[in-house]
Amino acid sequence: MARDRSLATTDYTGPLRRLLLAVLVIILGATFLLWRIDSPRVERFRAQVTDRLVPNFDWAMAPVTGTINLLRDFQSYQRLSEQNQELRSELRQMQAWKEAALQLEQENARLLDLNKVRLDPRLTFITGVVLADSGSPFRQSVLLNVGARDGLLDGWATMDGIGLVGRISGLGENTARVILLTDASSRIPATIQPSGQRAIVAGDNSAAPFIDFIESPDLVRPGDRVISSGDGGVFPAGLLIGQVAADPGGRLRVRLAADYERLKFLRVLRHYGTEAVTDTAQVIAPSGPLIPQDDILPDTPAVANE
Repeated sequence: MARDRSLATTDYTGPLRRLLLAVLVIILGATFLLWRIDSPRVERFRAQVTDRLVPNFDWAMAPVTGTINLLRDFQSYQRLSEQNQELRSELRQMQAWKEAALQLEQENARLLDLNKVRLDPRLTFITGVVLADSGSPFRQSVLLNVGARDGLLDGWATMDGIGLVGRISGLGENTARVILLTDASSRIPATIQPSGQRAIVAGDNSAAPFIDFIESPDLVRPGDRVISSGDGGVFPAGLLIGQVAADPGGRLRVRLAADYERLKFLRVLRHYGTEAVTDTAQVIAPSGPLIPQDDILPDTPAVANE
């Protein structure tokens, strides 16, 4: 029985589909012909049908309208993405130009400082070009293209356009090795202003050497100027080293004034040391014949001989 029912359903389905298809073709053909007839009456009829049916089909047009808007938005997002990529590329190029401009500006400032700086009139200097650095985290030094032929001596101070960089340690005929203030073997006597405290700037292979042996640490504040004291006669006094800063552990360090990241030119100061005082007696007593100590007799009372 079930098989007979399925056969009966199949027998009715085929003709029904063909009938519906024929009706749909007729309706579409009639609609096509109706829209193709050029007549005022047919035109009015078409207008009435359009006014009645089209407003009621807004719900059917919503997916189509949404799809079109989505495609437009996608195209707009695609154009925005392309413009964003172009802007990123231009921004990277502008950043490279900015970095180059900053480097040129800093180099120009250093050269101007080297040309116009006013040091002690008794000091003269010679400028050298940095050839290479040590390239080691355990030794902070650079190599200059000036040496013994230029009259350099071991121990002379070197500066960039702003602050103290280090000292000459090792001479060749045409080159000289400069030990930087950041090297672990560097120890520089310094004065902290405005308190006038004496201290030692000791390198530890970091960018900021620490300050040791301060007389009164309570008088020192971050931001105070650190200059060379001239003690020991190695460095001349008054050379700018940097400013006092405190690390996270509370230890005082020096924020160096010299730009160690861009050392290209260094000024070597010709400093032959302070003049030693050899005749201290003339400083204390006026010049004249010295009376031997044995000739000085103590005062004794006069004795009358009768």
